[in-house]
This record gives sequence, C-alpha cells and structure tokens, in this order.
Amino acid sequence: MNKTNVAVVMGGYSDEYKVSLKSGQLIFDSLDRDIYDVYKIVILKDEWYFLDENENKYEINKGDFSVKLSDERTLKFDVCFNIIHGTPGENGILQAYWDAIGQKYTGCDFYQSALTFNKKDTLAVLSKYGIPSAKSVYLRKGEEINVDEIVENLKLPVFVKPNQSGSSLGISKVKEKSELIAATEIAFKEDDEILIESFLDGMEVSVGVIDYKGETIVLGITEIVPQNEFFDYEAKYEGASEEITPARIDDETRIRVEEIAKRAYNSLGMSGFSRSEFILMNGTPYMLEMNTNPGFSPASILPQQAKIYGISIKDLCGNEVEKALKK
Repeated sequence: MNKTNVAVVMGGYSDEYKVSLKSGQLIFDSLDRDIYDVYKIVILKDEWYFLDENENKYEINKGDFSVKLSDERTLKFDVCFNIIHGTPGENGILQAYWDAIGQKYTGCDFYQSALTFNKKDTLAVLSKYGIPSAKSVYLRKGEEINVDEIVENLKLPVFVKPNQSGSSLGISKVKEKSELIAATEIAFKEDDEILIESFLDGMEVSVGVIDYKGETIVLGITEIVPQNEFFDYEAKYEGASEEITPARIDDETRIRVEEIAKRAYNSLGMSGFSRSEFILMNGTPYMLEMNTNPGFSPASILPQQAKIYGISIKDLCGNEVEKALKK
C-alpha cells in the first residue's frame, strides 16, 4: 500500500512562528505512520524549506511546492497540513497560492481564512446571523483620532486591538482617556487597521469547533481566568492564565454558547480547526473573534478540549488529512 505524503507546514511571517513550530511538532508526532509518510516543512519570510530527520534543509520549489532531494528524487505532497498561525497561513495568502498550483491542504479555504483574520469584517458578517459583539470604532493608520468622541461613544474602559493580528499581539486595555493614543500606537505597530471596542464585563470562554466525520461539533468550552488584565500573549502562551475545561457555566448557558459557536462556524462555511473567543454577559455570548488555525501545542486549548471530548490527537489530525484528500 502506498502511503499518503503529508507535509506538516509550520512557521510563518509573524511573531507567532515560535508557537506554530510547537504546534507543527505535535501534529508531526501524532499522525499515524502506518498510513502516512510525514514531512516537516518550515515557511519563514526569508526561506521555505523541508527539514529532514537529520535537520538538513532542502529548499522548496515554489513553482509546484516540491522538494529536490540530495539523490535527485523529487518529493511531492498529497496534502499540506497547514498549522501556520498568523500570516501567511491564517489570512488566506498560502491557501490562495496552493489553490493556484493545485495543492491540497487542510483547514478552511482562502475566503474563510482571509475573512476571519479580519475581526471587523467577521463580526459584521456574523451580526447578520444574530451573533452579538461589542460596540466598536474602526480606524486606519493616519486617520484623525477624536479621543473625546470615542470615549463618549464607547465609555471607559475600552480595548484597543489590531484588526488583523493573532495571539493577542498589540492589544491594550485602556482605563484612562490619556492612555488611548499610546494604546493606538501599540496596535498600529501590528496592523494598519485597528479596532477600539467597548469593555464587556463578563467571563471569557474559548470554544473549539471542528467538522469531524461529517458533523460540526463543539469540542469544548474553556473558561479563561487570566492573571493579567485580560487574555494577552503572556496569558495564552506563557502560562499566565488558568484554563478551566469545561467552563463553570450552567447547562442553559452552555447550550446557548454551543449553538452560537456552531452557527458562527456554519454561517461562515468553515472547515477544519477553529477556536472562537466569547465574553459571557448575563448568559449571552458576545463574540470577540474566530481563529482558524489556533495554537496546537500540547499546552494549547484545542488539544486539551479534544482529550476531554474523547478524540485522540491522532484521530483529530487524521480526520483533517482525510477530508483534505477528498477536496
């Protein structure tokens, strides 16, 4: 039996590449070697390469995403397992390239990836499906910032965040009017577009949703208890938060969160892994964002949820590959 060649594609162009390398390693280790030949592909700004078992690098031919090996054989991949967080793997760039060359890949398509990476547009689309979110002001770099008007409209505190960025990079919680301009400057370092959002005072939950064996399922609802002011990069990736799965919510609220998380996933025509963040206020889930390539290191939320749900990492990853083969 010929095994399927799977390239686990990790890295990326943003500061999230370190997290992606850990996520990629877990997927690389977990895929069933009885069915798949698995290869590590690293994509960075200045180089794309295949990394063999001896840590030797072989350049990727971007014309067809193949690799010329030292024995002159050409290595091609049946499926690329995309686990790049941030650009270019989570904003549609890589998917559009793979579509253009006819390369199969896991996860959602170009459009869904590009849309969900844009927080403003995602929330605008989902509002049409009855999914609430915080009040917000959208700004482009170079536009005049009327601090008094923003504070009057949204009230303090507010969150200032890049419109297109992952891993909570560039986010600030602003409690004083005098802090607002400095917070926008931090966010503009990550993106040319930013959102200023009203503060939602409630429990933050992270909801894993996937399509598994033909069905959209909620893997779990994780309660986030950050040691910091909010669920920032340090809280997400450096242990500065308590993550409680399942979340400490009543059945009625749980059912409502599950229903809205599934509705968001299906309304956007999603596929593959996703993790959506909500704030629960008076039993109503307000959406913050949807991540289409969430962290998948052993400490990440989605693998923890899968374990509690009873799906092994091996089966979770194998399911993604098999779906991609049928595309």
